[in-house]
Amino acid sequence: MTLREYLTAEETQSATQARWQALYAGWRRLRGNRLAMIGAVLVTSLILLAVFAPEIAPYGPDEESLADRLLPPSTAHLFGTDDLGRDIFSRVVLGSRITLMTACLVAAIAAPLGLLIGTVAGYFGGFVDVALMRVNDIFLSFPSLILALGFVAGLGPGIRNAVIAIALTAWPPIARLARAETLTIRRADYISAVRIQGGSSFRIITRHIVPMCLPSVIVRVTLNMAGIVLTAAGLGFLGLGAQPPAPEWGAMLSIGRSHLSGAWWLSTAPGVAILFTSLGFNLLGDGLRDALDPRS
Repeated sequence: MTLREYLTAEETQSATQARWQALYAGWRRLRGNRLAMIGAVLVTSLILLAVFAPEIAPYGPDEESLADRLLPPSTAHLFGTDDLGRDIFSRVVLGSRITLMTACLVAAIAAPLGLLIGTVAGYFGGFVDVALMRVNDIFLSFPSLILALGFVAGLGPGIRNAVIAIALTAWPPIARLARAETLTIRRADYISAVRIQGGSSFRIITRHIVPMCLPSVIVRVTLNMAGIVLTAAGLGFLGLGAQPPAPEWGAMLSIGRSHLSGAWWLSTAPGVAILFTSLGFNLLGDGLRDALDPRS
C-alpha cells in the first residue's frame, strides 16, 4: 500500500490511520485555500527571517554612524538609516526575532492557562464555573492593550514583563472557547462510559476533553497572534516593551514619529513589517479554522 492509498483509504485499519487521514484531509482543505496559503507563506517567511537574521542583516543592529544619519533608502541601506545612522533594514530583520519570541512565549503561557481554566470550569460547573467565569469576565471587560499597560506599569518595563502582561490579557478568550467546547463534550456517551469505569476527573479532563478542545484552541491562538503582535508593538511604542537599543518594531515606530515629514522611511519599514506579520497570522488562522472544522 502506497502512502497516498494509506491516507485516502475508505476503511481505516487503526486509530493511528484515522488520525493521519484526518490530518491529510485538513491539509488538503488548507492547501485549497489561497488566502490561507498566503498567510502560511508570510508566517513561514517571518520564521525564516528570525532564524537566519544574523546572516541576512548586512549591519549590526546597534552599529551607529552619525555621518550616515537619516539617509533615504539606497543600495547601501535598503530601508535607509535612522537618526543615529543605524541601518533600518538590519534592525527590522533582527527585530523579527523579538516579535516572534514575544508571540511564541505569550502563546506558550496563555494557551495552556486558558485551556486549563476553561475545561475545569466547563467540566465541574456550579460554583467553580461561576467563580472562574466571573474572573474571566473581569479580564474581558478591559481592552487588551489597556490591561497590558496596567500590568506592565505594576511589573515594570522590559520584554520579560511585557510577555507576562500580554499573556495575562490573552488567556480569557481561550478559556471561554474551551469552556464552551467542554460543556458539549462532557455530556457525550464516551465520557459517561469513562466515568462509570472509575476514571477520575483529572484523567477525563486531560485524556479525553483537552484533546477534543485542542483544534479550536489552536485556531484561536493563531488568530490571537495578530493581536499579540500589535499589543507588543503598542507597548514598545510607549517605551514599556523591549528597551533601547533593542531593535523592536514598536520602539522603531516611536523613534520615527518625530521624523515623519522629512524621513518617512523610519516609520514605514517597521510599520509594514507589523502589517504583514499580523496579516499573515490572520489569514493562516482563518484557513486553519476551515481546515480543522469537524463539520467540513
